[in-house]
Amino acid sequence: MPYTSLSETKKRKASVDQDFIVSILETSVTKRDAKGYMNKFVPLLNRKDAAVFKQRAPQAPPTAAANDAVLRSEPGPPLYVALVKFRAPQSVDDATMLGVGKTLTQLKKLGLTSIVVVDCDLGTESEAFQRQQTTAQAARIAVAVDRYDDHGSRIIDSPLAFGHPSSKLGSPSPYTSHDLFVGNKHCISDALKHERIPVIPSFAYTPESSSIKPVNGNDAILALTRSLSGLQFVDRTETSVELDSDLATEVYRLIVLDPLGGVPASNRATGRHLFLNLAHEFREVEKDLTGKQKDEIAQRECEVHLANAQLAKHALTMLPPTSSAVITTPQEVARERSPDALDWALVSTRRGQNPLIHNLLTDKPVQSSSLPSGRFTPVTSTMGTPQIGSMTTLAKRGMPLTIFPDPLKTPWRPPQPGERTLNLTDPCIDLGRLVYLIEDSFGRKLDVDHYLKRVQNKLAGIIIAGEYEGGAILTWESPQDGDGSAVTEPQRLVPYLDKFAVLRKAQGAGGVADIVFNAMVRDCFPDGVCWRSRKDNPVNKWYFERSRGTLKIPDMNWTMFWTTPDLGLHGDRFADYESVCRGIAPSWADKKHIID
Repeated sequence: MPYTSLSETKKRKASVDQDFIVSILETSVTKRDAKGYMNKFVPLLNRKDAAVFKQRAPQAPPTAAANDAVLRSEPGPPLYVALVKFRAPQSVDDATMLGVGKTLTQLKKLGLTSIVVVDCDLGTESEAFQRQQTTAQAARIAVAVDRYDDHGSRIIDSPLAFGHPSSKLGSPSPYTSHDLFVGNKHCISDALKHERIPVIPSFAYTPESSSIKPVNGNDAILALTRSLSGLQFVDRTETSVELDSDLATEVYRLIVLDPLGGVPASNRATGRHLFLNLAHEFREVEKDLTGKQKDEIAQRECEVHLANAQLAKHALTMLPPTSSAVITTPQEVARERSPDALDWALVSTRRGQNPLIHNLLTDKPVQSSSLPSGRFTPVTSTMGTPQIGSMTTLAKRGMPLTIFPDPLKTPWRPPQPGERTLNLTDPCIDLGRLVYLIEDSFGRKLDVDHYLKRVQNKLAGIIIAGEYEGGAILTWESPQDGDGSAVTEPQRLVPYLDKFAVLRKAQGAGGVADIVFNAMVRDCFPDGVCWRSRKDNPVNKWYFERSRGTLKIPDMNWTMFWTTPDLGLHGDRFADYESVCRGIAPSWADKKHIID
């Protein structure tokens, strides 16, 4: 018996809901990640009834007194939004477009509502042609969203406006509203209040000539960022309508959908930045992408990548530290099940986790950037070719990284006889904050005097993330010869990770551990380093994933880890590593190291 249109709709909705649940179940979420997500988004979801996490009994209609009480109550949690720049949607096929629409619907069910800016990036084409193409692509995106979202989308034409020429102050800045601003906020807030996904073509209204002109998609995103974050400061005009006071919004994500994918990196095994610490690595990105390409196509691609990285940097500077940016391809977040099944263009977490959903639930990239190259999961690129890693970059405002001594100026090497080495009591190091970091991370009191004596004249260097939110202390250790004497030859000294610490409040968030670990293995000890950890340490899973080899030391409660490539298990170097890991004397004030 053929299905009616109603049964087809129910069937499609049931399939969408089922695949949505599967996509969530297949996302690797730790208890800490789940708790962080639930604390932030579940109050909002319960308020909107956007998702059902528990069955609730039917309630009677509210009385007038109850309505008055609601009006007098404290405001609820904000509406979390994602600003989405969709570049070159005209290059995306219909199946992928449907997948994008479904992903945006899934994000909304999880508590994150998207505002989509359509950027066809047509360059020197005529304004009439750009308007025609952008309007058509906005309609395609809206249709894709409407297919899966019960409330649907709303195309908002030209909520942006150019600033008055007399208000321009010098060169335009991404942090000021003098050049471009949101002139009509009401249409956006109205769509959000009705639980619709706004779709905005990248055009702006010119008050002087009452005309519509194309604008750069990045400029449009930054104008929306300023407006939704309360940072839009312009002269009051008839074109500026205030956002409704009863709708509090917070920009929680910037999402860039770009056929070129994430930000390239010349010194990464994946060829891309999986995690980008903008505070420390943005200059590296600029250096990689500026003026080194041989042909015009490659040069144009580099310009687009750099513009995406700049957009992330400028937007995140105006947003809370918890916000982040995801730069990925439409295909990464919307892979059809088969080329012939246009009606079933679904997000295929079975072929790989959806980077947008995974990031929302965990605030992490799908694959950690600190994994050794052999540990990256092989994936299929948008061109159908195998590669390691992902086409997606997760960017955060991040934190500065301080390394003593600077390996770019003074490569780390074993100290020569009589050569002065760095000490923890040197003025460049805040010993008090460093001790607090170690004690907070380990949950144990450090015997500071004993520790200072142990590492004196042995320090290879120290890595500090942010304001002592994370760090690592690395030393050159002397192995023992067969007769029990300590080796003193510089070439046999062992590079050793003595302390690796992250403040408890920063553990599992912000990528602090990855930032420190990456600096250690890429900049400080690229040829390898070893360390040890108690066999029952819960952090060992993280260490196992990032090391190139491990050994459970017999007759001791220690597991040895190393990142040294091709370390033979029976060679002299391996024996030196084990000797060091066996012989280090702990420096804890509770003197309980005997059990180790």
